[in-house]
Amino acid sequence: MNQGKMTNQDQRTNHEKMERALDAVQKAPRYTGGEMNTRIKEWEDTPLRFGFCFPDTYEVGMSHLGLKILYGLINRESWSLCERFFMPWTDMIAQMKENGIPLLSMESRHPMREFDVIGFTLQYEMSYTNILAMLDMGRIPLESRERDEADPIIVAGGPCAFNPEPLAPFIDAFMIGDGEDVMTELNRVILERKEKGESRQDCLRKLAQLDGVYVPGLYDVAYHEDGTVKSVTPVCPEARPTVLRRFVTDLDSAYYPEEIPVPYTEVVFDRIMLEIMRGCTRGCRFCQAGMLYRPVRERSMEHLAELAEKLVASTGYEEISLSSLSSGDYSCLPELIRELMRRLKDKRVSISLPSLRLDSVLKESLEETQQVKKTSLTFAPEAGTQRLRDVINKGVTEQDLLEKCRDAFEGGWSSVKLYFMDGLPTETTEDLDGIGDLARKVVAEYFRVPKPQRAKGLRVTVSASTFVPKPFTPFQWDAQDTIPQILEKQAYLKKALNIKGVTFNWHEPYLSYLEACFARGDRRLGAVLRRAYEKGCILDGWSETFDFGKWMEAFRECGLDPAFYANRVRPMDEILPWDHIDSGISKAYLRKEKERSSRAEVTKDCRQGCNGCGLQRYDGICSWAKGKGDAPCA
Repeated sequence: MNQGKMTNQDQRTNHEKMERALDAVQKAPRYTGGEMNTRIKEWEDTPLRFGFCFPDTYEVGMSHLGLKILYGLINRESWSLCERFFMPWTDMIAQMKENGIPLLSMESRHPMREFDVIGFTLQYEMSYTNILAMLDMGRIPLESRERDEADPIIVAGGPCAFNPEPLAPFIDAFMIGDGEDVMTELNRVILERKEKGESRQDCLRKLAQLDGVYVPGLYDVAYHEDGTVKSVTPVCPEARPTVLRRFVTDLDSAYYPEEIPVPYTEVVFDRIMLEIMRGCTRGCRFCQAGMLYRPVRERSMEHLAELAEKLVASTGYEEISLSSLSSGDYSCLPELIRELMRRLKDKRVSISLPSLRLDSVLKESLEETQQVKKTSLTFAPEAGTQRLRDVINKGVTEQDLLEKCRDAFEGGWSSVKLYFMDGLPTETTEDLDGIGDLARKVVAEYFRVPKPQRAKGLRVTVSASTFVPKPFTPFQWDAQDTIPQILEKQAYLKKALNIKGVTFNWHEPYLSYLEACFARGDRRLGAVLRRAYEKGCILDGWSETFDFGKWMEAFRECGLDPAFYANRVRPMDEILPWDHIDSGISKAYLRKEKERSSRAEVTKDCRQGCNGCGLQRYDGICSWAKGKGDAPCA
């Protein structure tokens, strides 16, 4: 392997070149490193070196909780170190090319190629070309088959890893499920390879034997003449026919950092993110996260309060966000907020509640959080009519929304954000009209509050994202709207939401289209990704750099039709590209939920009784399936 090959002179030269480059870019703190609470371990004294790569800019990556968890987890082991890499912005990329600077880690400024393991987190499909760019800037061959014994092992995890196939040519091994549960095991296998001088292929075969690890190079994929998948077949005994995701069963015993790096520059979410629970019991049929992160696991109130105090002390942050898919469903939420306010009020630390469900019991919690300062409230009705909310199993009503908004306005809030989706299965013009009607009714609730009690400056922000069918959801078989249909619906909503006090935001339809392609893509899309990258497609999640025309050229040159992936209804008996990955949720359950959606039938919250989603197959995974519906937070 290549570790230790960089001389002191090489490191000094890279450092000097980087310092000169920093003078020529707009946001130098993206690249300087040295933030409070970063870990710089002795390179020569640490056997296993892990490069954690976030395939987007520093501001986005440093807002990601998973990075902070795994950064601390790897660095706490005496035998491993973790250093960070982020996707540079275009001005720094130009400087790196001009001055011959490889992609360097934030901590020690070692080149990517000098690490034993390079790990990417896969949060968003439109970051995929950034992965190729980072490998290229790191001077690592793009595809697994092009790498030799001196190259690092390239791994990836995160929600997009549940359909790994579009990235299969480029990633050596995928971690499926909760990263805290598998990361140390994976690193030990790679360290053993280094210590014993084992071959790259032998290492990959050993990784494939770990629960929750998928090595795509050990599988063959065959296709029918119509382009659908015919089979996915292991080519060696170590590769399992089905790879079951990893589960953290007890969040209190799982690793969570007590100190986190504090950026010198503004980032997207510049606050403490305290993960109060993982998973969701609601079963919204469009929501991939709600399926992938099942079952619900809660951290205890006492543990959360202790973590909060330690994180405030180690970072100096003055805001804590109680993070989860649905924070209002945390079973001890009022008690938790009361305890946090008791411990932290004198430090002027505010508490924010993202991801609120409309039918959660929130009034008391909101009153507690406003003691220091008011943060904007966010609700997600998702659809404009009750019929469509039942189709998607949202399980909330118009009355829920209006009551919660009334509570907020009476409590002194004046800023409310409402999230909807357009293009949901079975959507009609009436459903779009319903979004405008709901917005008007929310505004009316504000003006019902007596003027002396009413906070000034009403701001109702309505955001509509385009539905993207995702793997492991009941809508994974559905088609996305075509781009002309999306544009037509967005124009319709612009008129419907031309309301005083209301701001309308919408999502770029061309991005949503490509997101649908890669969310449900197969292994052949790897060629499209490489071709698009070669054409200059990088930083595709940013409007300044996104070029839809080049993407369409890449599809044409590879002989693939994007509509085959985005706009096609898939038969229930079709083999899907991700069928060899087991999320824990059975395909039979997803079919049943799809059928119930066609009848607009609501499925109960699994806290009210097991719905048989498939997790009950696995001992010790889901307490709700065994009828233990009491709150796990003590």
